[in-house]
Amino acid sequence: MKYDLLHIQGKPYVLVPLHDYRSLTNAQDDDNLPEDILDRLTAQEESPVKILRKHRGMTQAELAREAGISRPYLTEIETGKKDGSIRAMKSVAQVLGVNVGVLAA
Repeated sequence: MKYDLLHIQGKPYVLVPLHDYRSLTNAQDDDNLPEDILDRLTAQEESPVKILRKHRGMTQAELAREAGISRPYLTEIETGKKDGSIRAMKSVAQVLGVNVGVLAA
């Protein structure tokens, strides 16, 4: 495979297609998520909790209830106002059916 080489502020960077990057890093391979969801998670442009909640077709109230946390707390996690406790994130990950590491991005 051939990749583009970029120089930013004098440092070399390799431009790798997202699919290839995931293959190289084994990113989220064990979660069996569709390509478009993996792309959105890798881009880190919005909360992984929000992306996965919507992918699973859940409302904030449903996810919060099943995870045993309050909806306002979930909102703060999704908006980045709070990181979420380890216990809360483990619970959310379990409800969403993913490894907690996917939510840590």
